[in-house]
Amino acid sequence: MSHHIDTPLAAQNGQLFIDDLYVFPGQESTVFVMDVNSDITGVYARPGFHPEARYEFKVHFDGAAFEDLTYRISFGEPGPDGRQALRVHELTGADAREDTAAGNLVLEGRTGQPAAGGGVRVWAGRAADPFYIDLSLLAIVNAAVAKGTAPDLAAWDPSDAQNSFSGTTVESIVLEVPHSHPRLRPGARTGVWGATRLATDAGGWRQVNRAGYPMMWPIFWPDDTDFSNPANTRHPSQDHAAAAEHIAGLVAGVVGAAGVSGDPGGYGATVARELFPDVLPYAVGTPATFGFAVRNGRTLSDNAPEVMLSLVTGTAVPTGLTPAVAAGRRGSTFPYVIPV
Repeated sequence: MSHHIDTPLAAQNGQLFIDDLYVFPGQESTVFVMDVNSDITGVYARPGFHPEARYEFKVHFDGAAFEDLTYRISFGEPGPDGRQALRVHELTGADAREDTAAGNLVLEGRTGQPAAGGGVRVWAGRAADPFYIDLSLLAIVNAAVAKGTAPDLAAWDPSDAQNSFSGTTVESIVLEVPHSHPRLRPGARTGVWGATRLATDAGGWRQVNRAGYPMMWPIFWPDDTDFSNPANTRHPSQDHAAAAEHIAGLVAGVVGAAGVSGDPGGYGATVARELFPDVLPYAVGTPATFGFAVRNGRTLSDNAPEVMLSLVTGTAVPTGLTPAVAAGRRGSTFPYVIPV
């Protein structure tokens, strides 16, 4: 669930907003990337990662309703140079879904430099944002979804598209796990989501935000700038019962008004089943692509906005942008993002 479009209020909490989640093959490995704290709205209010939060990659196996593997990354207070200590814990089995479980400490390091331990590598710090879209196109689709009308693309000229995220940055967490991992071996069928959790005054932890499929928040809940939507705190296993009917209705309204489906209600229900539970599917060791025909992980270059906008509206919505527009904002080797 992306949170690129934030009001000044939301920007104050940018350290807890998950802008994007990526899962793709690395060097005989699986790479997980979580981006937070985008500066798309201007200078971010507080750089770095929240020292009282946890950033977690959750992994389900074989379509299971609950995660069986969690990688938990936590950060210390910034030092005089702005760098933060970081720790990575691995939690397996029932512990993977328990906030009270301590897990196993895999490695320790500092932001801005790679760290390795137990075969796992991590890098965290400020990086160029590889995401790309022209926000004026998103505004057109937002209006259609909110009002239940056909998207008014008459004035949209893809040849004039500009990447609104050119020059923007995010705080990025890159975790690389080797194929020798007992669960993340080639062929393993996974579902991945990310979560940010904040320590509570009572001594527990509260899930603040989560992410699976791209573009969910900008499309369906663009005004949720204070974490008030219950989708923030839900577990993916609750998604369908809690919100599938609502999402199906929004999609049905758009495709019905546009006349692009003979069965708007059926199309809306199909899209809701595709999007819920909101976990990103990926078969370990296979090429990742988030495309029209196949959604298997997501690379830093995938045109996820074009796929999601077209899926929701039931018709092709060309963004006018290709991966080349952000080619200089991603790398082919660890840490795969471009530090700034």
